[in-house]
Amino acid sequence: MRTYRYFLLLFWVGQPYPTFSTPLSKRTSGFPAKKRTLELSGNSKNELSRSKRSWMWNQFFLLEEYTGSDYQYVGKLHSDQDRGDGSLKYILSGDGAGDLFIINENTGDIQATKRLDREEKPVYILRAQAINRKTGRPVEPESEFIIKIHDINDNEPIFTKEVYTATVPEMSDVGTFVVQVTATDADDPTYGNSAKVVYSILQGQPYFSVESETGIIKTALLNMDRENREQYQVVIQAKDMGGQMGGLSGTTTVNITLTDVNDNPPRFPQSTYQFKTPESSPPGTPIGRIKASDADVGENAEIEYSITEGEGLDMFDVITDQETQEGIITVKKLLDFEKKKVYTLKVEASNPHVEPRFLYLGPFKDSATVRIMVEDVDEPPVFSKLAYILQIREDAQINTTIGSVTAQDPDAARNPVKYSVDRHTDMDRIFNIDSGNGSIFTSKLLDRETLLWHNITVIATEINNPKQSSRVPLYIKVLDVNDNPPEFAEFYETFVCEKAKADQLIQTLRAIDKDDPYSGHQFSFSLAPEAASGSNFTIQDNKDNTAGIFTRKNGYNRHEMSTYLLPVVIADNDYPVQSSTGTVTVRVCACDHQGNMQSCHAEALVHPTGLSTGALIAILLCIVTLLVTVVLFAALRRQRKKEPLIISKEDIRDNIVSYNDEGGGEEDTQAFDIGTLRNPEAIEDSKLRRDIVPEALFLPRRTPAARDNTDVRDFINQRLKENDTDPTAPPYDSLATYAYEGAGSVADSLSSLESVTTDGDQDYDYLSDWGPRFKKLADMYGGVDSDKDS
Repeated sequence: MRTYRYFLLLFWVGQPYPTFSTPLSKRTSGFPAKKRTLELSGNSKNELSRSKRSWMWNQFFLLEEYTGSDYQYVGKLHSDQDRGDGSLKYILSGDGAGDLFIINENTGDIQATKRLDREEKPVYILRAQAINRKTGRPVEPESEFIIKIHDINDNEPIFTKEVYTATVPEMSDVGTFVVQVTATDADDPTYGNSAKVVYSILQGQPYFSVESETGIIKTALLNMDRENREQYQVVIQAKDMGGQMGGLSGTTTVNITLTDVNDNPPRFPQSTYQFKTPESSPPGTPIGRIKASDADVGENAEIEYSITEGEGLDMFDVITDQETQEGIITVKKLLDFEKKKVYTLKVEASNPHVEPRFLYLGPFKDSATVRIMVEDVDEPPVFSKLAYILQIREDAQINTTIGSVTAQDPDAARNPVKYSVDRHTDMDRIFNIDSGNGSIFTSKLLDRETLLWHNITVIATEINNPKQSSRVPLYIKVLDVNDNPPEFAEFYETFVCEKAKADQLIQTLRAIDKDDPYSGHQFSFSLAPEAASGSNFTIQDNKDNTAGIFTRKNGYNRHEMSTYLLPVVIADNDYPVQSSTGTVTVRVCACDHQGNMQSCHAEALVHPTGLSTGALIAILLCIVTLLVTVVLFAALRRQRKKEPLIISKEDIRDNIVSYNDEGGGEEDTQAFDIGTLRNPEAIEDSKLRRDIVPEALFLPRRTPAARDNTDVRDFINQRLKENDTDPTAPPYDSLATYAYEGAGSVADSLSSLESVTTDGDQDYDYLSDWGPRFKKLADMYGGVDSDKDS
């Protein structure tokens, strides 16, 4: 017989928020009017049977955000095995069991201990079981149930961004998309309208609108102009509960910027511009700037300038400054005040980027009139040609006029002009010019063969203003005159074999001429009249500016005649005819059977293997010159070794010597003893000079000592006489300088130089009697004496 056990869960409607259970198959639309009991029965095989119910409860609802002071009651757990004697114990496990949810183990009452938030955790899965308190064994199988947190509207909609930034082109049509804003609500979207968000615009009308369901912001006003207003701030509200009363809301700010389109043509602020420029302005010189204004920005404000019409289309140009969008008018060609003083131009400014949909607003260009006045400046003279080419015959006499140059002042004053030749281009002063009329004439004879072209520069200078000058190149070509005779192209020295036959060609002659006739060179060759009769050779003219030398007889004997000198006359065919006579040397030589030369008397045709006599003589002269140079150098070195000891005139004292070692310093007093001038009797008679080495040892001559009051002149004369007669003195001039201090003052010397020669201390008490100027000295030396006495 099966034993059925029943497990009953009772859920009570609590205050202030009710709790209730719902069937799995459907959700109740309201709270139950009375307590409902879930009875579960089963046997050991976990079979369940339903008693008095047509559905099974397994989930429960609990309102979130409970604000009561007591624990929130969830429900009651009851088993049919419970006899009320306390033998059963109810256990709760699962999500939040023991912490968030607690159960009365005796009664089975379940309570929530904390305030629940559906947004943190919407569902809790728990397991309930009844066990025997004594044995600890379950009396019912474990039952699982779900507690769902019932949502309330406790979260306002929150936008994904606090501030939105968007752009839209100006002049857009109504309904143009701008940006979409999105707000989210943390409440349950499946329960009620707590999470149903509706969008509305609080600020930004009538320019923009927002779709209530999607949050898409669109333009609401036609032809919004960026030039009038560029920035807009729109406030959008998101409200839950479908926008009904009592719903929560949130707001966001949308900053909308109108972007520029090319809807404004360029416009000149004035219709006429006026500029001035000097006529000396070179091409490319900027004259002035004009600027058309454009209300657009960026590339829509870019402007291109062009000259469309006017008198100076080919004289001026306009370029666009890309940084400032200004039109710069520049000089295109050289101006001339005397020819035209005023130019009128029409300059057009246009947009390179034009949007076709705005063409109805009118042409996107504007024009202005530019008036340019040319200012007169003092210009240099202008030559009639950019360059002059003149010709002159090379036989022209000195002072022959070649041609002339012309220059004039282009200014209205027409100042007179003088001409001159730039001597840096005519260093030899071959040409000269008339300073008044510009006539060019020769000042030296010309020679075309020396220089064919002469390139000189002529200077034209205003007489009233020498600073204004201009230059022009002058090319002078020297025309040829037949003034040079033809001559051999080279020195001809040939040979003839002793066994030569008659009419045998032995040499071909060629000629050259420095002249350059118009019809070309035509030379004729012939033997000189004095050699034409009886000559052993003949000349045959080839009529091509060459000639051949032929033998006249058979056989030649070099022992009879070893050399023949053949005079040949060469003449040209120009006017006047020029001719010259050249000599051809013909040597008679022995030849082999093939006609090759073997030997001749003339050494000029033999190439010696040794050196010539002239070369040997030159080599000998070089050797002799080198030997003489070496001997002279050695003699000079020997003479330098015997130079006297006195080298510098600056090194002068009592005994003037020259040595390379360093002196003995202050202790070396033997070379010069200044004490001699003060005490001549203190001279050491037996002391020898240390600065020179005498060749022979002589005893110094003793001279009578001078008295203390001897005159300085007598003393010096005595010393000079002594040095002149001293055999140990150097054998060359010696300069001895003596100085004498004099008799001295009453106070004697204040120097301490002689303090080393005194035997006792000096008394300085007299310094106190000399006045206040010597008081310092008296205190110093008087104090020393007192110290010594003490």
